[in-house]
Amino acid sequence: MKDYKGGMRMNNDIIEEITEGSLIQHGKGNDRVYLMSLKGNPVLTIQKIQQLASLNKYSKLFCKVPKSAAPVFFANGFLLEAFIPKFYSGKEDVFFVSKFLNADRLLNIENKQLIGLNKLLVKQPTKKKIPKGYKARTLNTSDVQQITKIYQDVFTTYPFPIHEPDYIIKTMDENLQYYGVEYKGKLVALSAAEIDLDGKNAEMTDFATHFSHQGNNLSSVLLEAMEKTMKKQGIKTVYTIARLNSIPMNLTFLRFAYEYSGTLIKNTNIGGQIESMNVYYKHL
Repeated sequence: MKDYKGGMRMNNDIIEEITEGSLIQHGKGNDRVYLMSLKGNPVLTIQKIQQLASLNKYSKLFCKVPKSAAPVFFANGFLLEAFIPKFYSGKEDVFFVSKFLNADRLLNIENKQLIGLNKLLVKQPTKKKIPKGYKARTLNTSDVQQITKIYQDVFTTYPFPIHEPDYIIKTMDENLQYYGVEYKGKLVALSAAEIDLDGKNAEMTDFATHFSHQGNNLSSVLLEAMEKTMKKQGIKTVYTIARLNSIPMNLTFLRFAYEYSGTLIKNTNIGGQIESMNVYYKHL
């Protein structure tokens, strides 16, 4: 896969294949190696990502792996941070496991936000009404300039180069479907679904609402449209990795009956700093 570098406010992280086809993302922006997809021998993959982290002095290894491979990671010092049951084709669970390579990575954990999340989970919030005048639709290459403009306005940093038109077009040709909310013919909110057709799962991601339209629950409009489309496409499990620091985004998923299944501590560079992320899932 192409190494997307340069570009305004990019993290300069690299996406590439290693060993027997395992897919990773790594770079100084997130200061980590992220094993996105495990293929082949987990022992060889662990050796490779540990060597890569040592060479670049990354402070975290973060891996998304099938449950059957998890014991190998635990044997190598990884800890479970989150999981999703029946993730692969509605059968095997996925485990999100991590290894912290530098104790400084665990400094300044968002204790206040975690306690606030505890209160949100107890409350079980209900859905809110959406103001009139907004309409959701799927997006295509003709929308790319509007897409990148909104992402540039909303996010100072992001774990993937969503600010770049070439990246958006490339992902549209691969496994991402983009959605938008229009107001008076202009896009004002965005999201994307990263689809694994073989595994029958999809990540609901890249939510962004322009500042002038925030507070109108447009993420809910997007999520509802995305779920309907995913169900038609045979997707069995939808999930998200949401910013712990974004109460509105967490509320959106809780209102749609998503299950909280863990927090990825100091995991992702988003909004200009490395933040903790919450994992939510739902079976359709």
